[in-house]
Amino acid sequence: MTRQEVANDIRDILESYYPVTPIPLDHTDPYTLLIAVLLSAQCTDARVNLVTPHLFELANNPLDMSKQDVADIKAIIRPCGLSPRKSQAIYDLSHILLDKHDGVVPQDWEALEALPGVGHKTASVVMAQAFGVPAFPVDTHIMRLAYRWKLTSHKSNVAKIEADLKKVFDPQLWNKIHLQIIFFGREHCPAKRHDPVKCPICSKYGRRTMFVT
Repeated sequence: MTRQEVANDIRDILESYYPVTPIPLDHTDPYTLLIAVLLSAQCTDARVNLVTPHLFELANNPLDMSKQDVADIKAIIRPCGLSPRKSQAIYDLSHILLDKHDGVVPQDWEALEALPGVGHKTASVVMAQAFGVPAFPVDTHIMRLAYRWKLTSHKSNVAKIEADLKKVFDPQLWNKIHLQIIFFGREHCPAKRHDPVKCPICSKYGRRTMFVT
């Protein structure tokens, strides 16, 4: 089988398991999504969703957040880890949004990635989930599964993994399928204690299965 044929079948399997893909991070608008995604770095979505209600009670828009002390932000988000860096980034990006973007999260790749604490993956999530722009955010789940399923030959090069996935999946599916892969990985294809024989995808297309690129 070709890589494209395998990707097509994986697409159908994922769709059968997850026809609906709710956004994992609780938010109410692009700004609160941006902050939630920033907090999710090296932290679970579940923990972020426990922390953000308290943070957004303090401030849920750039103007109100810019008026807070970094120490107060840090105290609330400490359970998410990396709180010194994340709290400063939240404070700084809120000021930048006010100064350069009229207090609105920009629907622009370059402007998003220029914000403190916002890398390509965070920008991709915001563009996809807040603005509906086709994007393929690559997190650790997707890196692991794309390699495990032989959709890429790269283990950790995010840019190359993203490019490989974009080649085999239709752009109209990117925003949904990246969530489907994450959901499937968490429930059926974990990093540890995984039985590939019982996995609907690994049993067919695991690393031991060869196909033509």
